[in-house]
Amino acid sequence: MTSNTKPFKTIQTTKDLGQIIREIRKSKGLTIQAVSGLANTSPRFLSELERGKETAEIGKVLKVLSTLGLDIVIKDRSSRPVSGREK
Repeated sequence: MTSNTKPFKTIQTTKDLGQIIREIRKSKGLTIQAVSGLANTSPRFLSELERGKETAEIGKVLKVLSTLGLDIVIKDRSSRPVSGREK
């Protein structure tokens, strides 16, 4: 893995997602207030999201992820990795 490559993390629960969001926010030195303001959500929403509350609105979750520079990648668990030469 090169220094520019970031590892992927598997998210299986809302707590997993919240933990990753909290880790990224803190690694960027951002407060809950700062991120919620940039994502146009309330600090309470972001706090609940980071704690893994299951009722979070997906649109707001996507805004928070975008604000932190994160993407969601959907991968079929049953598929095997494909090299660049295979189709």
